[in-house]
Amino acid sequence: MGAALPELGSDMLGRLVSTALANPAVVAAVLAGALLVVVALYVVRRVTRPRGTRFLEALSRLDEVAILLHPNPDPDAMATGMGVASLAGQVDTDARLQYPGQIRHQENRAFRTVLDVDIEPIDHVSGLAAEHVVLVDHNEPRGFAGADSVLPFAVVDHHPGEGSGEAFTDVRTDYGAASSVVGEYFHDVGAEPVPPAKHESEVGSDYTVSSTVATGLLYGILTDTNRLTAGCSAADFAAAGYVYPGIDEDRLTRIANPEVSTEVLELKARAIAGRDVRGPFGVSDVGRLSNVDAIPQAADELVQLEGVTAVVVLGECNGTIHLSGRSRDDRVHMGDTLDAAVSVLREASAGGHARMGGGQLSLRDGGIETAEGDIVPRDGLRERLFDAMAGDI
Repeated sequence: MGAALPELGSDMLGRLVSTALANPAVVAAVLAGALLVVVALYVVRRVTRPRGTRFLEALSRLDEVAILLHPNPDPDAMATGMGVASLAGQVDTDARLQYPGQIRHQENRAFRTVLDVDIEPIDHVSGLAAEHVVLVDHNEPRGFAGADSVLPFAVVDHHPGEGSGEAFTDVRTDYGAASSVVGEYFHDVGAEPVPPAKHESEVGSDYTVSSTVATGLLYGILTDTNRLTAGCSAADFAAAGYVYPGIDEDRLTRIANPEVSTEVLELKARAIAGRDVRGPFGVSDVGRLSNVDAIPQAADELVQLEGVTAVVVLGECNGTIHLSGRSRDDRVHMGDTLDAAVSVLREASAGGHARMGGGQLSLRDGGIETAEGDIVPRDGLRERLFDAMAGDI
C-alpha cells in the first residue's frame, strides 16, 4: 500500500501536466485569477491601514515639506502644524511651519511664545519653504498672493470644504479639532507621549510625542471644543486622553491665562453695551477697531448672557467687516447662518461649524454691495443676520 502512494501521485501529476499543455488558456485564466486575488488583497491591506500610517509613509517620501497654517492661526492650527512637523522629522523629512496674516490674539501669542513655536509669515506664493505643501486646519490655500495656484501635497483638516491633497486627504468634519486628527496619527504609528521630566531617548518606541507637541495638541483640542464642552466627538476625548501623559502642566497654565489687553476688554464692554437682542438672538456692531481677534472674544462673552442662545458680533477694520458668531441653540447652525446672511453680498465669505463661525465682507461707499451691484446700508446686514438666525433666509 505504501509503495502505491508515490506512484499514484506521480501519475496524477503527469495527468495535470498533460491537461495543462492541452489547455493553455485554462491555465492562463487560473494564473490570472490568482494574480488578481493577490493584487486585491495587497490593495485592501494598504487602503485599510490606519490613516496615520499612510500619512507618515507619504511624508517619508519627501526630502522637505512646507506646513501651511490658515491666516491668523489659532492654537489648533499651530498645534496641528507642530504635530505634522514632528511626524515629518521622525522620518527624516525637513519641515517648516508657515502662515499668512498675523498672530495677534493674546492666547495665540502666548501659545507661540510659551511653546517656542518656530513659525514664519508668508505673503506671496514665492515664499513657500518647499515645493510640497501640507495644509493643516484648512483645506484650501488662502490669505496670500498666489494662494490659488498652490496644489497641496496633503490636507489635514476638520472644517467643511472642497479642498484636497494630491497624495493624501483627511478632512474629518465630525471632529471638533484638527489637533485630534493629528493626535490620532501619533496613536496609529504607536508613538509614545513623553512626559516633561523624561527625555525622548529614554522611551522604547520608534516614534514619540514630545512634551511640547503633546501640550500643544491638548490645548488645540481644548480651545476648538470650548474645553471639550461644545462641538466635540468621542475622538476628541480619546485624543486628549492619549496625549495627556506627555503634557507640561506649567506651560499649559501659562498659555491658558495670558494677560488681556485694555483694547480687548474695552471692545467686550462695547459689544455688551451696544447689543441688539431680539428674543434669544443677539447682534452687536462694535464699529471700528484695530484688533480683529477681539471680535470672537466678544462673541464668546455675549453668548453667555442670560436668555441669549445665538449671537453675532461684527466690527470694521481697514474697510472690511469681520463677523464672528456663537451658538448654543440647536436650531441655529452658526456656520450655515453666517453663510446664508452674506450669500447675496459681493466680496463676502462666511462659514464654520454648528457652534461657531466667522466671515468677512468689504465695505463700499459706506455700505454693503449686493451681487447685483446695489449698495445697501450697513444696518441691512444686521437685519439679515437676525433673519438668518431665525431661519427666514
